[in-house]
Amino acid sequence: MKFADMQYTRPELESTQARYRELLKNFKAAKTADECFASHKEINDFTEYVNTMINLAYVRKTLNTKDEYYAAEYEYLDEVRPHFKEVLQEIFAAMLNSPFRKEMEAAWGKIMFSNLEIELKTFSPEIIEDLQEENRLCSEYADLLASAEIEFDGKTLNLSDMSAYFENKDRDMRVQACEALSNWYTSHAEQFDTIFDKLVKLRTGIAKKLGYESFTELGYYRMQRNCFDEAMVTKFRQGIIEHIVPLILKIKAEQAVRIGVDKIDIADLSFNYPDGNPTPKGTPDEIFAHGKKMFAELSDETSEFFNFMLENDLFDVLSKPGKGVGGYLEEFHIYKAPFIFANFNGTSNDIYVLAHEAGHGYASYVAYDIYPYELREGSPEISEIHAMAMEFFAWPWMEGFFGADTQKYYHRHLSKSIEFLPYGSMVDEFQHLVYAKPEMTPAERNALWLELEAKYRPWIDMAGIPYWAEGRCWHRQAAIYEMPFYYIDYCLAGIMALNFWALNQSDHMSTWEKYVRLVKFAATKNFVELVSDSGLPTPFEPQNLKMVADMAAEWLEKNRV
Repeated sequence: MKFADMQYTRPELESTQARYRELLKNFKAAKTADECFASHKEINDFTEYVNTMINLAYVRKTLNTKDEYYAAEYEYLDEVRPHFKEVLQEIFAAMLNSPFRKEMEAAWGKIMFSNLEIELKTFSPEIIEDLQEENRLCSEYADLLASAEIEFDGKTLNLSDMSAYFENKDRDMRVQACEALSNWYTSHAEQFDTIFDKLVKLRTGIAKKLGYESFTELGYYRMQRNCFDEAMVTKFRQGIIEHIVPLILKIKAEQAVRIGVDKIDIADLSFNYPDGNPTPKGTPDEIFAHGKKMFAELSDETSEFFNFMLENDLFDVLSKPGKGVGGYLEEFHIYKAPFIFANFNGTSNDIYVLAHEAGHGYASYVAYDIYPYELREGSPEISEIHAMAMEFFAWPWMEGFFGADTQKYYHRHLSKSIEFLPYGSMVDEFQHLVYAKPEMTPAERNALWLELEAKYRPWIDMAGIPYWAEGRCWHRQAAIYEMPFYYIDYCLAGIMALNFWALNQSDHMSTWEKYVRLVKFAATKNFVELVSDSGLPTPFEPQNLKMVADMAAEWLEKNRV
């Protein structure tokens, strides 16, 4: 079914709760294992329907944040989703306490039930109003970003459009773009600070109501941490500082020499080559035509997936006024259809996003026959391997996107993949410190951010542009507001993606088979189990970080541009 033909029907609070309670009653009344499984199938199918309606409303709202109908619908859903969560928690408890749990575990595996136990630690009916407020604040933040209209270069631009100017060959233009962006964020700084201050205090209050000392412990449960803890993450971040930061200092020093500057400041951060960064050639239609060829040649399954997406209009990638920022993959479960949202702006990021989100989409597509739905999508660090590794598997087809700029794309993509690791780690440590001291003032948070910049990204000169110089640039990072503790998952997955990249350099077929095997396990194994099954060391092993840094350094040295 084409996206435009997918019908949205509001999941009303009363009728949805009533149906769930009826299904719960039937599940508890099961007299045999067969009756238990049949009853669970009804719960599974209804949940997929409800989630599809919620996701349809979200996608249509973010496609046009000025659409009053879907804005109102999602506002309603922000209010009712905590109530749906309440009855789902009762269903999860019933599954954990079912006399047929052994039979269910035999059919679906124990990890699903350990994840349900984690899920029960994140909720109590007394926090429903708090969750509603949390949803409202996150939506307020997203809407604020989407509302940006910046007058620049004779145009009215949104945030996605503005980011393209950071790669302009004219340095004066880059400086002016930084200043224009700085002015917009600075003019809304009080709103950004107020929203975040409310979120930190609200989440801390939720955690205390649930019996936790701080939000951090609850945040880890929310992120379904089922095989690693805070101590392991802290050690990983230290490994990034020891093994990755020195490599990036070298990369950025070489960048400064290439583009003819003494030091890398904000205006130069994303400009890598004196004759300009690599840019995709052709129109969006031509880009998608080559994308179709790429996925057709990669494998029969990726070809089937990409054609399905094209035939059903499941891409929306052009930037336009009022559209939400960034990119994402959403799912319409009852149609077995992923949806890819992006904001093309004419930079190499368009191709990176296409491959990244297609990695998510491919993983979703091949998992739709897995039952129950809880076993389809793993915790975030697993799903991000799917996406980040696909970026590298796409390399052999980059010439069709970049032509003579292909080698620059390889160089920049690998460099940026390495450069992201300290940034993602910095975001993670920032959140740990903020939630350890929720009474911090906005000024103290800004000062903390600048301290962490010096620790994780010492190659950047922050002076000159007020927004960055004052330590406010964390306002731009949506995950800090909307998905606490998510960003370290990108880093963990990023190390694994680089492992796949390294293996793929010498043996594509066996490396692709390892990747497909990992993808098809979906959420039936935890992160550490999946990595071990692939025969790779986990990111928590320091030698893995050193190995990745050494291999990347060697490749970049041999492939200078």
